[in-house]
Amino acid sequence: MALVVADVIGRSFLNQPITGVAEFSSRSVGAIVFLQLAAAVCSNRMTRSDFLLNLIGKRSAKGVVALNVFNALVGAGLFTALAWIGWSEFSNSWASNEFYGVQGVYSVPAWPFRGLLVAGSAAGALCYLLSIPGILKQPGSTSPADDPLGGGA
Repeated sequence: MALVVADVIGRSFLNQPITGVAEFSSRSVGAIVFLQLAAAVCSNRMTRSDFLLNLIGKRSAKGVVALNVFNALVGAGLFTALAWIGWSEFSNSWASNEFYGVQGVYSVPAWPFRGLLVAGSAAGALCYLLSIPGILKQPGSTSPADDPLGGGA
């Protein structure tokens, strides 16, 4: 963050940008998101609307559990697919020695950023699968569990 702030000040007031900050920060945003993905899934903080769950929860506790399990399975499937698709991009980037930036001025390898996407997606998928036993232990709950992995009180 300090480099980004210094780059903005350098660009705006001194007409002297810091070389490479734009390239690195543009790639870091995606990496940061995927580094947080598993933590968001495990803490049950993935964005979702519980309007439908609240309506169904008034009529059928088992229906809510079924929808929560379905949500976890779809999430695991989507993140597994994303990791699978990202793997070929990662391996191509690794094999071809792909770089971002301007050659000779500033360049950063592409494979670490692509690897974080694959690792974060795989970890997110695993967390979704591991949350299913915790969902099944709390029948009818429409609010997020304190510990969706089921290890708590």
